[in-house]
Amino acid sequence: MAETMSFQQKKCLGCRELLPEPFLDFGTQPLANALVRPEEAYIREARFPLAVACCRACHLVQLTDVVSPERMFTEYVYFSSYSDSFLAHAREMVESLTTRFALGPESRVLEVASNDGYLLQYFQQRHIQVLGVEPARNVAAEAERRGIPTLHCFFGHEAVEKIVSGFGQVDLIIGNNVLAHVPTINEFLHAIKLCLKPTGSVVFEFPYLKDILDRTEFDTVYHEHVFYYSLSAVEKLASRAGLQLFDVMYRPVHGGSLRVFLQQQGTHPVTGNVAECLRAEEASGLTSPGRYASFSREVAAIKEELRSLLYGLKTAGKRLAAYGAPAKGNALLNYCEIETELLEFTVDRSPHKQGLFTPGGRLPIRAPEALLKEMPDYTVILPWNLAEEIVSQQQEYTRKGGQFIVPIPKPRVL
Repeated sequence: MAETMSFQQKKCLGCRELLPEPFLDFGTQPLANALVRPEEAYIREARFPLAVACCRACHLVQLTDVVSPERMFTEYVYFSSYSDSFLAHAREMVESLTTRFALGPESRVLEVASNDGYLLQYFQQRHIQVLGVEPARNVAAEAERRGIPTLHCFFGHEAVEKIVSGFGQVDLIIGNNVLAHVPTINEFLHAIKLCLKPTGSVVFEFPYLKDILDRTEFDTVYHEHVFYYSLSAVEKLASRAGLQLFDVMYRPVHGGSLRVFLQQQGTHPVTGNVAECLRAEEASGLTSPGRYASFSREVAAIKEELRSLLYGLKTAGKRLAAYGAPAKGNALLNYCEIETELLEFTVDRSPHKQGLFTPGGRLPIRAPEALLKEMPDYTVILPWNLAEEIVSQQQEYTRKGGQFIVPIPKPRVL
């Protein structure tokens, strides 16, 4: 089954040079967003190899085995609008980009992987023309229901003709947390350029490789994330597609992200941020194989530390649960082999996840109200990057004596 849905990649997906041996190998894992319906809970889901290598020629960090995007994104369980902090991030982004690029009613904004319209709604409120591209049927339908014009398809050369003929070339293209998902990255960026006005700009945001390494954010590694980007790698990819990197800024969202700005040559001056970030990456070893050598050992240490903490609490008679069922949380549970003998259940705000089970460990997913009803002694926050938001929402749980555990970057009780 797995053989027909994935392929091993021996050459770099960016520059086509041979890849070295992986620096991180998790064996075979289930797809992190493949939540399980109750009637299918007895069926063992497909598992796929999950290992990461760094190209020595272009510094592009990538999976060595790639699962078909159609297998992962045709139906999707992640809806961006269920995170208050991410909505706030989207509002800030729209305000910043609208001002920077002087966008108005005559402007056109295209978002690739637009999800449920969480971001484009804020452009629309400013009377800016918008179009989303979203491959997941159920998520695209939700965006349309909310009045966000959305093409239900994967973005690529086939979509370009529909976009340009029906919407026109655009002033601004945005891709939040999509650049990591596209195995055919060179073709993807070329299609981006074809949709862009000569004076237009492209803004991508993605989890930053430096933070993943520095904070041992190993739960960011799962099959949907084909790539783990440094600015150095993005610059090379952009140049290959005929796009110029002209600015970069760091954003704290998703455990640390980069927001990069691309253009067709020359419209905007290149800021000093680009050279500064590239120098910092070289100084910190992101362009050197040695930087990745110790990462696997650090991941193994966190796994043992987290399991030891949870087993110690369980042995002491404490009841344990989890908060959230994000892909990163499911990845963490499976890497660390944490199942129902340790955690009784997890809760999630999204009604699209409630009533299902997590892949692999089969934790039942309930509504957040279950925390107060069941009152587990300790609850592991799986979307640890949203810990502040979650703790704020669950003050009644902590008031009654419940305690939260954050697993990354180091397991600790809040």
